[in-house]
Amino acid sequence: MSKQIGPNNVLNMNMMKIICATNMPFAMEAFSTLGDTRILEGRHIKPEDVRETEILALRSTTKVNRELLEGSKVRFVGTATIGTDHLDIAYFDKAGIKWCYAPGCNANSVSEYVTAALLYLACKHGFTLRGKTIGVIGVGNVGRLVVQKARALGMRVLLNDPPRERAEASGQWAVSSGQNGEEAPHFVSLDQVLAEADIITVHVPLTKEGPDKTIHLADAAFFKRAKKGLIFLNAARGPVVDSSALIHALDEGQVSHVILDTWEGEPNYRLNVLAHVDIATPHIAGHSFEGKVMGTVIVYREVCKFLGVPATWSHESLMPPPLVPEVRVDVAGRDDQSVLREVVRQVYDLEGDDRRFRESAVLDEKTRMKNFDHLRSHYPERREFQYTKVKLNGGSNDLRCAFTGLGFKVI
Repeated sequence: MSKQIGPNNVLNMNMMKIICATNMPFAMEAFSTLGDTRILEGRHIKPEDVRETEILALRSTTKVNRELLEGSKVRFVGTATIGTDHLDIAYFDKAGIKWCYAPGCNANSVSEYVTAALLYLACKHGFTLRGKTIGVIGVGNVGRLVVQKARALGMRVLLNDPPRERAEASGQWAVSSGQNGEEAPHFVSLDQVLAEADIITVHVPLTKEGPDKTIHLADAAFFKRAKKGLIFLNAARGPVVDSSALIHALDEGQVSHVILDTWEGEPNYRLNVLAHVDIATPHIAGHSFEGKVMGTVIVYREVCKFLGVPATWSHESLMPPPLVPEVRVDVAGRDDQSVLREVVRQVYDLEGDDRRFRESAVLDEKTRMKNFDHLRSHYPERREFQYTKVKLNGGSNDLRCAFTGLGFKVI
């Protein structure tokens, strides 16, 4: 989705310079159709790099502000991510710089991460997800899909999203009732989520002020009010969680298990936080191959709109075949959850992500930060569930429905 996008006849297509950040699949193929394109490491893009550049396409590791852009020729900034807290939008508006982001591009990827993490945790610690109550805080592009998958796993779901609840009440947000089989959402208070949820997962943007600010949303008071033994998951933004409060809640037994993909201060995360969590990953929940590709596609199309040229490039012919095209499972004598876990594990090696991250967590701060970025920029290809067919030998209709609800094709 773009903001303040419009054609700009000043730019010369033949001479236009474009910089794209690494970790944007097919960026060179897409943007080289529009101008002279360079690929640079996102976190290390400097003012001298962008001085003669007109278009920036990047991800969240690049802080784009006055310090980076002042005196440059940059007229458009596009981020292939769902978050915008790395962009100084107020400066863009003042400087007349157009911008866009890519809401929803990796929403399914994050929801699959949550699915894999919960199945892993349940099987490891011997509890059943079916019948558990999960609170989803933030029910936008990501949260909506998390809700769908949680229900497919047989969980009771509580939805909390005050901004969306107000928007729907005022008619500013289209209610999804009747679309794609979804029910109109029923929102509950944060108090109810904290009192009733066995599991809480957070999918909110990072906002630092206002009535709906999310910075340190999960603070000491949050965890104190939560149901004892809470399982907590954050795959939104690191500063949504007060790290010291989380450690205290774990030490006190108020929180039993933690899954963290995003970290306060990342890439300079705290080793004592890492030591406390069950599943630790380096901000890669949204890094499915499809999610990253769609980020590139969305920004490319918005740049074309800005330039007033047709978007002729397509990624479809470049997509590789799925890594796991089919999984066959003998269900006899097994419970549904273990079968779901086995198939999900074959498609997404979450434990590998956790292992590589922990192995990279060295004592030297600079090396640790560098390793964090390296894991993100050199992330192994992960494909989404929809590209894997599941052949079940036996199994109930409920199990088949669960696989379908998670996005697999059951044959």
